[in-house]
Parts: sequence; structure tokens; C-alpha cells
Amino acid sequence: MAASAESVMSPRAAARQDSGLARRLAEALQGEVRFDAFTRGRYATDASIYQIVPAGVVFPRAAADIAATLTIAAEHAVPVIMRGGGTSQNGQPIGSGLVVDCSRHFNGLLAYDPEAGTVTVEPGMVLERLNARVKADGWFFPVEPSTATRCTIGGMAGNNSCGARSLRFGKMSDNVLSLEALLHDGTPFGFGLTGNEAGGATGGARAEDLARRMVALAESERDEILRMFPRVQRRVGGYNLDALIEPRPNLAHLLVGSEGTLAATTSVTLKLSRLPAHRVMGVCHFPSFRAAMETTKAIVDLNPVAVELVDNNVLVLGADIPLFRTTLADITRGQPNCLLLTEFAGDDRDALMRDLKRLDACMSDHGFVDAVVEVPEPARQKSVWEVREACLNIMMSMKGDAKPVSFIEDCAVPLEHLADYTDAVTAVFTKHGTRGTWYAHASVGCLHVRPILNMKEGGDVATMRAIAEETAELVRRHKGSYSGEHGDGISRSEFVEPLFGSRLARAFETVKDNFDPENRLNPGKIVRPLRMDDHSLMRFAPGYAVTRPMRTALDWSGWGGFGEAVEMCNNNGTCRKLAGGAMCPSYRATRDEQHLTRGRANSLRLAISGQLGPDAFTSPEMKRTMDLCVSCKACRRECPTGVDMAKMKVEFLHHYHARHGLPLKERLVAGLPLYAGIAAKLAPLLNLRDRYAPLARLSERVAGLSARRSLPRWRRPWAETGEAAHPGDVSGSFRDIILFGDTFNRAFERENLEAAERVLVAAGYRLHRVYPPKGRRPLCCGRTYLASGQTDRARAEARRTLDALLPFIRAGARAVGLEPSCLLTFRDEFGSLLPGADTDLLAGNSLLFEELLATDLAAGRIALDLADQGGRVAHLHGHCHQKSFGAMGSVETVLRHVPGLDVRVIESSCCGMAGAFGYGADTIDVSLAMAELSLFPALRKAGPDDLVVADGTSCRHQIHDGLGRDAEHVARVLDRALISRH
Repeated sequence: MAASAESVMSPRAAARQDSGLARRLAEALQGEVRFDAFTRGRYATDASIYQIVPAGVVFPRAAADIAATLTIAAEHAVPVIMRGGGTSQNGQPIGSGLVVDCSRHFNGLLAYDPEAGTVTVEPGMVLERLNARVKADGWFFPVEPSTATRCTIGGMAGNNSCGARSLRFGKMSDNVLSLEALLHDGTPFGFGLTGNEAGGATGGARAEDLARRMVALAESERDEILRMFPRVQRRVGGYNLDALIEPRPNLAHLLVGSEGTLAATTSVTLKLSRLPAHRVMGVCHFPSFRAAMETTKAIVDLNPVAVELVDNNVLVLGADIPLFRTTLADITRGQPNCLLLTEFAGDDRDALMRDLKRLDACMSDHGFVDAVVEVPEPARQKSVWEVREACLNIMMSMKGDAKPVSFIEDCAVPLEHLADYTDAVTAVFTKHGTRGTWYAHASVGCLHVRPILNMKEGGDVATMRAIAEETAELVRRHKGSYSGEHGDGISRSEFVEPLFGSRLARAFETVKDNFDPENRLNPGKIVRPLRMDDHSLMRFAPGYAVTRPMRTALDWSGWGGFGEAVEMCNNNGTCRKLAGGAMCPSYRATRDEQHLTRGRANSLRLAISGQLGPDAFTSPEMKRTMDLCVSCKACRRECPTGVDMAKMKVEFLHHYHARHGLPLKERLVAGLPLYAGIAAKLAPLLNLRDRYAPLARLSERVAGLSARRSLPRWRRPWAETGEAAHPGDVSGSFRDIILFGDTFNRAFERENLEAAERVLVAAGYRLHRVYPPKGRRPLCCGRTYLASGQTDRARAEARRTLDALLPFIRAGARAVGLEPSCLLTFRDEFGSLLPGADTDLLAGNSLLFEELLATDLAAGRIALDLADQGGRVAHLHGHCHQKSFGAMGSVETVLRHVPGLDVRVIESSCCGMAGAFGYGADTIDVSLAMAELSLFPALRKAGPDDLVVADGTSCRHQIHDGLGRDAEHVARVLDRALISRH
């Protein structure tokens, strides 16, 4: 029977019942304790549709912290909810008690035996980091969910996770050797394999007695277990009593999949698997969804490691996402309805290539001739898997309030029933006036399906209930499992009894009562569940609305409004990845949910909907939430749902400074384009700041500019020569170029612009000198104003620049710039400041220096005569905005065009400088921490004569300040290599 929402203590009641709870925890724990509204709001959600505000959040540093939390929480009658990455689909790690976030600090590797292939980790260990650690010894942990970059081992054990390769390696319970945990009152114990000296239980008589009772309970229900437990590999619902009727049971497997309702895990010992020497992939094309389902079993009979579905929704939506467009074009031929990604793995590559031929023959036998695209190269496979892992988020990128909703997502049925089952579910959707999205694990009959519903509408919440009940009956009829991978949580716990029967439901309650007699551990999940359609427990609860009337400073019509743009975050947690790509650099440095795209988006959503109190949107708490966003724009490209936090920060700062005023540091930075000309004339005086420590300390005290950070050196600025051009001078040829001199290169590093001029002229371009229509102050992109939210001034700069450049653009010229953060403003923020066809025309004809050269070199329109560099190494660090706009390929192409230059790309996130961010006395430590994540370590390995190439002025400054090395713009590298210069 479902519990009501009132049966779990509300957060307000939890806060009232003992005002000393936070103080008691803070005194007892090494780790942090937070009870503020913003933190609680950030931990009120996971990747599900639900939202329950906790009483507080605990960040343990050791098992003793968790034990103390359990003890103190019991004294205060407050539930405890264990949490990993917060990526669960069904509301598992949320609740009204104390949330314990293990991911931030409690994430170490405790023991590793490379000979035996075993490892013991703390629950907050991220799977990808674990695999990176053991890879050198030829091992990996083979349970690999699509969230591997951010999911934790503790969360995986809690949900009994599976992943794409479960066909070969099984699920979590097949790979966990033992667990150490704490009972509800903080008593430690351990569960493992029975039949050894300890009998499978450690921790004393209480643990041993508990183990005996659980084995006895399972034995007493043996017949019912054999009758009612689904006989499919993908069964993770209920409690794993079936594991205890094995000849030699592993007691730990009862805790795996228990979702933190039985105990609090403190360590997990895992069985590793050998990395295969080779992998190959065949991308199977199908004209219809049913054809793919009917063919799946025949493909599985070929003994692949994985067979993963990519449906038509992903193919259509993914083609509109820059991050995936190229990969989808590479692996698709024609217009297939859907794909099955089939992977073979092993140590004999020739045998694997023969497997691909067998796959092609199998497809031909089923009527699909020449329908397999072979992907044997590891780099291409990696790109394909990135698309597969992003399937959910690609589908969640649908605009509007109606989204694919998770609640029947991972039902699993035997392969022989898969086609009929999917047809029947599709008919259910049609009956209720919607359609579904499908993807994932065809190999084991566990397809992730989400009907498209608007969870802001009460009618669609009722529809969700009806679909859930009808689908549960279909699963039962097809002898499947209602929960095949993502656990029960709130979405599916109600269906444990209908699927397993009342007798086993009572047995599950007995398990819970033996472990947690006071129902303090994650209540409302698996047994005595909350109602899955309780609208009050949902993110968009009744009455949800953007309550704060807001006249936005930027144009958000492409999202449907600012609120809709914020709501695009579905909490999938891609931004929590700790390696690869660039998102999210501040989180990588702090490991704090507050400094994360997801954390910021949740805070914004809660604030603009009035859930954090009046004026929360422009509060100091929100300012602190946004402070460490470095506006790298990585989320713009790497967040599959398109959350653009950099643009949201501009909007926020506009409103915040309108209420609180603009600090001196922001005024100084924002006004740089206005006073740069005058400041250059005072260069000898202004440059004294870095020569005399008292002046540096004064600048820190007065303006907030860190005394530990040097400032750019003022110099004689770049001076454009020649008469002002006229649009009539433009011939319409590809050779017509306007070189846009940004403020930073113009004022501080004129040699970059001078080098660019020489290279462009040597390549045969015609440079047109374009000056402002009025006055002589150089054109400006408005970037410095945007950084402080001064959108009106930024708009004025955009208008001035647009008016000057547009006549030349219309005549056929192209605008070219050196500084990514400036030039790319034409292609990004200009459209939000001045939406319209004129801005679109400028955006479409604005290129970075390296983009221009790479495009025209590839087209054969230009040639550069460059001297051989004799094998000199060039280490390339990309500016964040280059990465966000996919321009890194261009700079690589141009550098590789230099004969004898050995180009090595540094895999790094943001350098940490990020415009003015790295200058702040309050942010310099985080700035340097970001650089130390990957950039600085890579450059310390560089040879003394190696080149360092970085196109961002901030990046070059960070490298010089932090390592004492000079980095160069690509224009200078090319200029020096020009044969005409030798």
C-alpha cells in the first residue's frame, strides 16, 4: 500500500523539531554540514521528476562521520538518505531527512590487488576515475552505465546498476564481492560470501544473527521466489532474496539494489575484469523499429558484448546538436529509422573483424543487405559511444514543457517477446494521446522508454499513472521485470507488490524491518512506498510558476523564455564529469554541487519560482552560487540539453547589479575599452603596480585585484594604418577581409595583430580598414560589459560594431578576429542583444583567424609558404570558447600545416583565468586550482625549447603567471614560419 507524502517528515517539520540538529552535527563531524535553503534546494532533486527538500545536507570525510550522522539523526527522529552523484532516474537519493553526499570527500581507493583483480573503494568513488586508476594494469570494472563519468560506486551498488555490456559481464550484484556498512543506529558490519570462517558476516553477533535470519527468510520463501521472481537478467526490483537461496550465497548481494533503505555503505569490494585488447563495432541500420526488435535475438546469438538501440528521436534531435552531428553523419547511411550498435570485444582483432562479417551476413539473412557500417577504429567508437551515452539527454533537449518522462523507463522482457511488448507499449501511448522515445539495451530486452508528457499539467500526471499501470500489466504478461536497471525509487516502488505478489512484498517488509526497524533509512522506497503520482512530490508541483515578474535583458525567445531555458536542466549530471571535455571547471576544482551547471540551474529555477523566498533571484546567496561560473561556455556545447549557464549569468548579473550596484573592480574591467587609449599614454605610471608590492596590495584592498596576480602591461597600442575603407572597395571575393582588433590584443599584445596582418597579406587576402561611423574609438564586442551584466552598454557596443561592419559584410567581406572571447561574441551574444537578420548575417560571416585559414586552405583558395620547423614540438591549449564553438579543429589544422611542427593538443578544461576571474583576490585560489587540474601538469612536462600555443589572452596570462612560460597566439607561430620572413 502506498504511503502518503505526510508519512515522511516534511523539511519544515524537520527544521522545527530540534533547532540544535545542525549544531550537533557540525560539532561531531569532520566534514561539512549545511542547512541553508539554497543547499537544501540543490539536493531536493535527482534526474527524476521528483523534488523533496531535505532537512539538511552532510558531506562526510570518513565512515565515522556517517556513523555520527546516523546516531544524531536517530536522536532527532530524522531520516537519512545516502547519495552519490544524484543521477538516479526515480527519486532514490532524495527525501525530507538528512541527505549524505558521499561524492565530495568520501571517495577514496582503500585497497587494490592488481594480481587478484580486486579493489575496495569508498562509496563516493566515481566509476570513470576508478577505471582510469586500474587501466594501466589491464583491468576495468565492467559495469558501465552511460553515466560512468559521474556515477559513484555507492550509487551503483544502491541501484544494482547494469550498463551496456551486461550481456557479457552482468550487473552490479554479479561483480560485488563484499560490502561494509552501518546499520540505522551507526553499528558497523560487513557482508560477503558465506561458507568462509566469518560465515559471510563480520561485525559481531548482531550482524551474524541478522545474516542467519535473512538466509532463513529466503529459504522459507524459496518456492515463492522461484515462482515470482522474473527470469530475466535485468531484474533489480525489490530486495535480492533470490541471491540468498544460492548454494553458497553472498550476503552482500542482499544490500546491492537496496537503495540505501537497509544500511549505509562505507566501502565496496569489487571484482575487476580484464580489459579486452580490441573492440570493434557494427552499426546496423533498420527501416522500422519493429524490424530492429525482431532481429535483436539473432544478433545476440552472434555473442556480441553489447547491442544498443538508437531510435529515430535520437537520430533527428542529435543531428541538430553540434556535439553529435558529425558522428551521426559518419555512422549513418541514408535515412534509417533506427540503429543497433553492436560491439564485439576480445584479444584477437582478426577474429573480431570476422565477427563483423558474420554480423553483416546475419543482417542480409534477415533482408537487410548492406545495412552495417563497420566502426573498427577506437577513436570513432568512442564518438559513437558518446552519442549512445547521451541518448537520454539528447531526447530531453526537446523544446517546450512536454518532455520524455522516466517512470517505466527500464522494464525488461525476454528477447522472444521484445517486438510484441514494444508494440503493445506503443499502443498504450497512442491510446493516451502521446508517443514514446526508445533507446538502450536491446541485447537484454531492457529498452529505455519514455512517454512524452507535460508534468506541469495535472492531466498528464494522471495519464502517467494510467500508463504505468497498463505497462506493469504488460510486463507481467510477458514474464518480464518492471525494474530492469534503474531501481525502484519513488517511480516504481508502488509496483513491487503487483509484480512480485503480496507474499513476497510482506517478505520484503520483513527484510526492511530487520535492518531498519524505525524506518529511518530512505523511507518510502521499495516497501511502504510513496505514491508515484503524488503531484506534491514533483519538481513541477501544483502551483509551480515563474512567480517573479521579469523583463529580461537578453532575448530568450529561442527557449520560450528565461524560465524555460533554466528548466532545460534535467539534472542528468553530465556537468559533474571530472575528465574529458571542459565542463564544469569550477566543479572540478571544488567538487561542490553549488559550483556546477546543474547546481546553478536548480538554484535559479527555485529562485524564480519563489521557492527560496522573496527576492532570492537577486540575493547575495544567488550571487555566491554564480560567482565561480567562469563563463567558459562549455555547457553550451557539452550539456546535451543545451543549458547555457554563461548566458544565464549575464542575465542574472544584470538584475543583481541593478539592485545592489556595481563594485569598483567590475567597473574597472568593464570600462577597459573606454579608457584603454588614455591608459596606454600613462603606461610607465600604471605599470609600476607590478613592480612595487605596496601598490599591488593597495589595488587588492581598494579594487579587489589580487596582489599575487600580475596585471597586463600597458604599451603603445596597435595602430591601424591606411585610410578608412568604403563598402564599394569590396570586390565580393573571398579575399576581402576586415581584421577586427579586439581591446586586449590591441592594448597589450599588438604583436599578435601585426603578425596576423603579415600572414593574411602573405596568403593573398585584402585587408579593409573599417572605423566606427562616429568618433575614432576602436570597435568593441562589448565582452567586458557582458561579464558584469551591463547589457545596455554591451548592446550599445554591439550596435556600434554592427553598424560599422554590416555594409562591408553585405558587400561580401568577412570579419576576422584573434581573441576567441571577443570575435565569437558576434556569433553568440550579439544575437541575444540585437536579434534579427542583420545580426545573423554578421554572425554567419565572422571567423576566428584560424577558422578563416583552415577553411580556405581546405578549399584550395590560398597557400602559405612556411619553413620547416625541424620537428619542434608545439603544445596547444584551447580557449574555452574555441572549444564551445568547435573551432579547435581549425587551429590544429593550421598548426599541422606548418612543416616539421609536432603539434600536441593538451586535454584540458578552462585554464582558470577566464577574463577577470583570475585577477580577483577572492577567486585567484580557485583560478590556480583549475589550472592545476590538467593544464599546468601537462606544461611542466614540456621541453624548454617547446612552443606553447594559446589563442586566448587570458590563457597566455595564466601560463605566464603560473609557470613563467611564454605562450603564443597561432598567428605569431605562422608569421615566424613564413618563408618570406626568412
